[in-house]
Amino acid sequence: MIRSLNSGVSGIQQFQEKMDVIGNNIANVNTTGFKSARVDFADAFSDTLRQSSSATGTSSGTPSLQIGSGVSTSAVRNIYTQGAITTTGYQTDMAISGDGFFVVKDPLTQAAFVTRAGNFRLDANNFLVTDSGMRVQGFNDTALATRGDIAVDASQVPSTVAAGASMTAFSIDLEGHVKVKMSDGSEFTRGQILLQRFSDPQSLQKEGLNLYSGLGSAGPLGGTAPLAQPPGSNGLGRIESGALELSNVDLAGEFTSMITTQRAFQACARVITTSDEMLQELVSLKR
Repeated sequence: MIRSLNSGVSGIQQFQEKMDVIGNNIANVNTTGFKSARVDFADAFSDTLRQSSSATGTSSGTPSLQIGSGVSTSAVRNIYTQGAITTTGYQTDMAISGDGFFVVKDPLTQAAFVTRAGNFRLDANNFLVTDSGMRVQGFNDTALATRGDIAVDASQVPSTVAAGASMTAFSIDLEGHVKVKMSDGSEFTRGQILLQRFSDPQSLQKEGLNLYSGLGSAGPLGGTAPLAQPPGSNGLGRIESGALELSNVDLAGEFTSMITTQRAFQACARVITTSDEMLQELVSLKR
């Protein structure tokens, strides 16, 4: 009965954790680029009352005798499936169609993060940044040779552009090229947004603000010296400008999981109640 009490308690604890994950998924149903999570359970350590024995020529083997001690959470796994892409018409909004993450850096600490949320903007210095001020990374020169913060301006105008011409518009193509249009009708490539992908994205850690850290342990392209690559290469997806990737949360599936989790929680609570009643009967035998 004590074992059943412990098993019931472990079930309540783990199903509460699963409900926490479900609640977080539902809360982020409208979060740009959000990836839902699921809980994986594993049975807890079993008490061995008898070891198994092998059969011999004159006797049969005996099976082991074990009683489980409940359940544990083995993993909270992020589901990196593609979310739906919706058109916004806003030039600095970007969605990745396929595998990969945008790489962003904190301009103060130079700490690198990745994100699937492409709701970027241009700051006062014309850098492409996230809502929290992280700068998008890629090739930041016209030769596409130097890596750094992506800027959208006319600071590296080629000699073919007429003197005194100013930037009138810009666009971003499927390969992430930032193309600047000038007032004289000419156009040049100012830089290129690069993407990163991972062999083990489950090792990424959520940091809030749609950011992931732990890039080195997740198996990035470039290994110990992670190097983001152009969209469309090395298994990476392509960039759709003027669009955003929506959350991949399946509301119908989450509500179904919520119901089954609630019923499992109730069943574990009933195990505790029944075990308590049996213990009460045992204690009352002394009367």
